[in-house]
Amino acid sequence: MLDWVTDPQIWIGFFTLVALEIVLGIDNIIFISILAGKLPPEQRERARVLGLAAALISRLLLLLGLSWVVQLTEPLFAVLGHEISGRDLILLVGGLFLLAKSVTEISHTMDVAHSEDGKQAAAVSFTSVIVQIMLLDIVFSLDSVITAVGMVEEIGVMIAAVVVSVLVMLFASGPISRFVDQHPSIKMLALAFLVLIGVVLVAEGLDQHIPKGYIYFAMAFSVVVELLNIRMRSRQRKKVATSAEGDTASKMQ
Repeated sequence: MLDWVTDPQIWIGFFTLVALEIVLGIDNIIFISILAGKLPPEQRERARVLGLAAALISRLLLLLGLSWVVQLTEPLFAVLGHEISGRDLILLVGGLFLLAKSVTEISHTMDVAHSEDGKQAAAVSFTSVIVQIMLLDIVFSLDSVITAVGMVEEIGVMIAAVVVSVLVMLFASGPISRFVDQHPSIKMLALAFLVLIGVVLVAEGLDQHIPKGYIYFAMAFSVVVELLNIRMRSRQRKKVATSAEGDTASKMQ
């Protein structure tokens, strides 16, 4: 019964699946971080933990109901000769919701940036943030589970990989959230990334497959460029501050 422990193929599948689950979970972390960032500081950590806990529970429930997940790929009806399955409906609704939410957040971020006090105009309830996170968790979890089913056959390996990947995301969510909150340009990139993911989900719902690798690579490249810009601006500010201190010292003399 413990032959799987010494089977290298199972371990290769496990670590590969963990890596893929973490990559696929990046959009989930970003969405949770942006929504949690709208809450008071003392509630943000709790919202992130509850959001990722909901993601873990939804993934495990879907894995335990694999027969139902498989049925989601069966056509329910056809529109203009295009067959629509339960999975397509979930992806379409989730993608449209993510698009609407991301565009709204971009608009809100720009409005706050141009406001006089820079403060959030309206309070956001903790419950509404958790509900929104849970709704998108279902969509992201479906994508995650379908990937797991295609990678390995053993349900135990799938569950272990999902648990490990969510734990990794839990530890990474805090630093990522703080970094996004501290850099508005990174937050705008993250929102643009969510817009792209929304478009991909809608396309997937219409049976138009877009490899996510292209999306992740493009976004990673943009983040690297922005990190270089942040470093350059930081050096320029230090140079200006040093120059100003030198001018002040010379005038005092």
